[in-house]
Amino acid sequence: MNLRALILLYGVALGLGLTACQTQHTITQAIYESPTRFVRLEIDHTVGGDHSHPAYVTTDEMAAILGGLVINEPSKLIPSIPFFSEKDKEPPRHLAFTASEIGFFAPLLVQALKAASPEQVITFYQATQQTTVIRRVTSGGMFVKGDTLHLIISNYRAETHYSPDPGTADTYDDRLMPLRSISPLRVKLDFEPASALVQPPSDTWFGWLFRPNRPELIINLNQIRSLLSNQSRPTN
Repeated sequence: MNLRALILLYGVALGLGLTACQTQHTITQAIYESPTRFVRLEIDHTVGGDHSHPAYVTTDEMAAILGGLVINEPSKLIPSIPFFSEKDKEPPRHLAFTASEIGFFAPLLVQALKAASPEQVITFYQATQQTTVIRRVTSGGMFVKGDTLHLIISNYRAETHYSPDPGTADTYDDRLMPLRSISPLRVKLDFEPASALVQPPSDTWFGWLFRPNRPELIINLNQIRSLLSNQSRPTN
């Protein structure tokens, strides 16, 4: 075997090894589990480890974080036919979570952060049934690094059984890996107040090449705490 063939084989093996490392994940504990919702602790190598866990965030702080997440959807020229869907009734810019969803998830995510170890990430999942075979899935994860909380949204009302190629079926179990995108995420994430957002650190070209392509917001926890403190302070 000549040198060129050896280099090619080595490159293929390296690529497969990196891919395998990026797809390894382990469900370590279920904080809450039902057919349509869950909050779990997982180990996922695409997120990494060495997080500041266990982390102590109050339910009010978590509610402010979930309530600050804003979705910017591309405007539709033609609404859904023949009837308007719930999404069509919303403006293109809207809150990601309803008050009832925040009330459900916030205490569970707080509990998960308290129970997490440094190598774990907290994942969440919610699905609503559209047809007998199609669900709309919102899922993602979070972890704490120092004074910042990293919020990942892998899916936002994504339809299951999405297939990028006509004539093929996606048999992927959407509950298995909540940090994997079922379909391309076509919305833009934003956060209010914008002053609580932290710009991600600059990355090397090598790190950027192998970094998973998923929307992630970095939120300054001290800013959230300051905001809540100011809101609770009595006015003269």
